[in-house]
Amino acid sequence: MAPTTTPQTAPPTPPTPTVLYCADPLGGRRVDAHFAAEARTLRAAGAAVALVDHDALLAGDAERAVAGVPAGTGGVRYRGWMIPAARYAELDEALRRRGAALLVAPEAYRRAHELPGWYETFADLTPVSAWLPTAPGEVPDPERLGALAAGLPPGAAVVKDYVKSRKHEWHEACHVPDLADAVALHRVVSRFVELQEEFLAGGVVLRAFESFVAPPGAAAEVRVWWRDGDPRLFTAHPDSPVREVAEIPERDLEPVRAAVRALDCPFVTTDLALRADGVWRVVEVGDGQVSDLHAEVDPALFYALLTDDQPPGVS
Repeated sequence: MAPTTTPQTAPPTPPTPTVLYCADPLGGRRVDAHFAAEARTLRAAGAAVALVDHDALLAGDAERAVAGVPAGTGGVRYRGWMIPAARYAELDEALRRRGAALLVAPEAYRRAHELPGWYETFADLTPVSAWLPTAPGEVPDPERLGALAAGLPPGAAVVKDYVKSRKHEWHEACHVPDLADAVALHRVVSRFVELQEEFLAGGVVLRAFESFVAPPGAAAEVRVWWRDGDPRLFTAHPDSPVREVAEIPERDLEPVRAAVRALDCPFVTTDLALRADGVWRVVEVGDGQVSDLHAEVDPALFYALLTDDQPPGVS
């Protein structure tokens, strides 16, 4: 008898692809509570939802993570908590062995998710940055940090990794008032690395500090959701206490559009903030699958971003 072969390519994508949500870690048969309203909206409109075990994926067990995804599902979109780029590739491989595949390919996910992947494309639109590959728990010595800082303009900077900052620990683990102060720079980076623990993504990044202002009555940052190079939804940043967003002039949006299209990733978010001189700047780029939605945004507005369709009653 000939051995059974494992499918390595996904079947054709159905008109409305299945969306993979993270399972609730306390009840594996339901969607994680953070994404439950989104999933209910999709199901009510007739879309298919399947569950992924995020904890198993992060632990390196991609096969167990996708055990609940029906075989032969075809093209799927992921929607859930952030996944390290290497684990995302493992997720895609495990899905392909079940006759499914992520519609956002692993290389596209990495480009949008990690700063070194998108920075060059957005360099004219975002604060000057430099980075140093760093393992979790590893603090670069002052000499290496000084060489890294030399690539930025003089003045203040922000510390982050390839994906996240610790802006809620602004003074101790994020903001460096003066890059020329080697002691302060090393102290802030050390604290950042300590707090990130095993979740430090890729390495240490220094970003030139730019002064931003919140438009009157609106959120300080606008999250723009892009599908296939087009802006499809404008929301407040999920951390904002204000849900209203300011209108971004076309002269400021057009170069961002060009950069998103050059990045060539199908589902992208850009966080834009108004600099004190009146210019809108890109402060962060991300993959839309793992970008959070402001709590006061109607999940129905999000439907088309995940399915290519409009839900009933939404135009």
